Amino acid sequence: MSSTDYAAKLAAIEAISTDSIKKPNLPIKIYIQEAENLYQWVQPDQQALQSAGLDWAWVQGLPQRIGALREAESRWFKERFGREEAQVRWDQEAPAAYALRDQMLRTMRYAYRRDEVLLKRVAQIAEGTGHADMIQDLNDIAILGRAHPEPLQVVGVGPEQLEQAATTAEGMAELLAQVNGERAGGNSARVIRDQAYTHLKEAVDEIRACGQFVFWDAEGRLEGYHSQYRRSQRRSTPSPEPMNEATPA
Repeated sequence: MSSTDYAAKLAAIEAISTDSIKKPNLPIKIYIQEAENLYQWVQPDQQALQSAGLDWAWVQGLPQRIGALREAESRWFKERFGREEAQVRWDQEAPAAYALRDQMLRTMRYAYRRDEVLLKRVAQIAEGTGHADMIQDLNDIAILGRAHPEPLQVVGVGPEQLEQAATTAEGMAELLAQVNGERAGGNSARVIRDQAYTHLKEAVDEIRACGQFVFWDAEGRLEGYHSQYRRSQRRSTPSPEPMNEATPA
C-alpha cells in the first residue's frame, strides 16, 4: 500500500537535503507510471544489467519508492486543495470582516468621544494594515468594548455586537492560517513530495543509465530505458528553421 511505503520511506525521503531536491519536470502521475513500466521492463534484463555493474537493489526498491511518491503526491494534493478552498472562503468573508472592524471603530470613536484615554486606545487599535492586523483589531475591539460597555450601549452596541467581533476574529484567524499554513510551514507537503520524487528519480536514473549503456545498439530493448513522455514532447516541439544565407539572422 502507498501509505505503508510512505511510512517506511519517510525517514530516507526527509533526509534528502534541500540543495539536492530535484523539481519534477513532467506530471507526477506520468512519472509514476513510467517508473512502474520500467520496473516491469527490466525484469528479463537482470543478468545483462547486473553484468554491467547495476546493483539490483535499485530495481528491487522501485515499488516502495513508487508507493511513497504516490502517497506524497496525494497528501500534497489534499493540502493544496484545502488551501484553495480556504482562499475562496477568505475572499468571500474578508470584506465583511473588514467592514465590521471599520464600523466598530467608527462607533467607538463616537461613543468614547468624551474620554481621551479610551479615544487614544481606539486610535492605537486602528493603527496598522493587513489581514493579521484586521483580525487583531476585531479581537481588541471586543476586549475594549467589554471593559467599557456603558458608552457603547448608549449608541446601541451591546454584548451581541462585541461577541460578533470576537467570533469573527477567531474564525478569520483560523481561515487565514489555512490559507497561509503551507507557506508558513515551509511548503512541508510539497517539499516532501519533491523529496519523494527525487528519491524515486535516483533509482530510475541509475536503472535507465545502465540500460541505455547495455542496449545502445538494440533498439527493441533500448526504448524501454527512455522516458516516452519526454520523447513525445521532443517530437511535438517544432525544430527551428535551419539558418542559411537567404534567411536573415
